Amino acid sequence: MKTKDEGPQEQKSVIRPTDDQARRLAKDLMRSARFGALAAIEPGTGHPLASRVALATDLDGTPVILTSTLSGHTKAITETSSCSLLVGEPGKGDPLAHPRVTLFCTAVPLERGSPAHLRMRRRYLARHPKAELYIDFGDFCFFRLELSRASLNGGFGKAFELEQTDLLTPVDGVERWADMEAGAVAHMNDDHKDAIKLYAEVLCKAERANWRLACLDPEGLDLVAGDRIERLWFVDVLDKPEDVRSTLVALAMQARNA
Repeated sequence: MKTKDEGPQEQKSVIRPTDDQARRLAKDLMRSARFGALAAIEPGTGHPLASRVALATDLDGTPVILTSTLSGHTKAITETSSCSLLVGEPGKGDPLAHPRVTLFCTAVPLERGSPAHLRMRRRYLARHPKAELYIDFGDFCFFRLELSRASLNGGFGKAFELEQTDLLTPVDGVERWADMEAGAVAHMNDDHKDAIKLYAEVLCKAERANWRLACLDPEGLDLVAGDRIERLWFVDVLDKPEDVRSTLVALAMQARNA
């Protein structure tokens, strides 16, 4: 029993200190997500509105969604831009044992025809090629979900609070990176399918499939085969687009030697 002089007992925090492993897990969940659950405030009622949305990421890792102006969640984030996004797919067994991350965001629309819109159009179609049927319809719009912080659950007893700097990759010269990416992705898919196969099946230990390179950024590659996505991380963050070629060559040599 407590004596009169004893103060309240301090409650032990369940939040672990953020480390590089937690940062990598959160980024991996973001970069490899095909879809997520978007939570927004429904206009008129104030109720939380949850919707499933297909995802892609910008060069810095910011999640981007393509939505119809006719959908309820588009109306919600247009009226109240604050929202959150849950990513992380459960596997076999208990779904709560699998990692997931909740991203706290502000939804910002991309102006049609702007460099950011054109960049995301290409990156989104690389992840969701069937969206070409409707991506240019007048009632569809891209939104960047600008990150402020995140709550990462790496499984039972593995909770972390992450800040924006833990989640995003600084990109110096976005348009230079975008120009390089478009050419490099096309070149690799046309002329170096063998290297892409090695990246996925040797370095990522993925199953055999018709793998292709979808996107690249200063931290790594997104490899896609149908509905499957694998993320291959570079050893070091690249400083400039000119470093990509030598990095891809070195990865292919590493895979062949393995």
